[in-house]
Amino acid sequence: MKIYRFRYRKRVLQGVLKEEFLFPIVGSVFGDFRIGTSPVPISDVRVLPPVLPSKIIGIGRNYREHAKELGNPLPEEPLIFLKPPSAVIGHLEAVIQPPVSVRVDYEGEVGVVIRKKTHPFRDDEPVESFILGYTCFNDVTARDLQTKDVQFTRAKGFDTFAAVGPCIATGLDPDGLRLKTFLNGKLVQSGTTANLIFSIPTLVRFLSRIMTLNPGDIIATGTPAGVGPTSPGDRVDVQVEGIGVLSNTFTRSSA
Repeated sequence: MKIYRFRYRKRVLQGVLKEEFLFPIVGSVFGDFRIGTSPVPISDVRVLPPVLPSKIIGIGRNYREHAKELGNPLPEEPLIFLKPPSAVIGHLEAVIQPPVSVRVDYEGEVGVVIRKKTHPFRDDEPVESFILGYTCFNDVTARDLQTKDVQFTRAKGFDTFAAVGPCIATGLDPDGLRLKTFLNGKLVQSGTTANLIFSIPTLVRFLSRIMTLNPGDIIATGTPAGVGPTSPGDRVDVQVEGIGVLSNTFTRSSA
């Protein structure tokens, strides 16, 4: 099932995609809901970010080849950072490159969307019922500021630096999701969650012992090798098998 959040005739709705139509959801996607019977053509809506998270937790160096390309050692436990919810944009929205940075990179990732409030999990405790589904994510990063600051907050926290969408896909196997990133149509990243250093269930358990995860929160699970810079006018497409394609153009701020 693919769940979209969208604007239609001045209303913000959520719906399930069936062929070329969105069937609005009655109730909450984080609880009990039913699928309505009045479909809307997807061509008539504006697709919005699929959720509005209270927080976005990023995972650094979770693919061996990406750590290698940045010259970093492999982490012994998940390396986490936060992106603010103010950074969220959706499918087809523009990423604005700030004037303070001279290198803004794409980072295609698989995003995990939390379904219900977590408690601290044991290592052997199942987490599947706490996950709503999966989405495409672009962890946009001002690479020069990341190097300068050492810590990640400024480099990853600018408005528009958390592109997510176009939907949430449920019922997928989190251990074998194929991820590809394209820059202006050219393949620049290719990976699979089977190669994550820390698996998605491991990440949920680890994070639950640090902070409460709320419905709609996003875990960005890490990016494979092949990250690189963007220029104004570039288009980046993040494609995840079973989910779809998240497309965003990059522009330069005039401020």
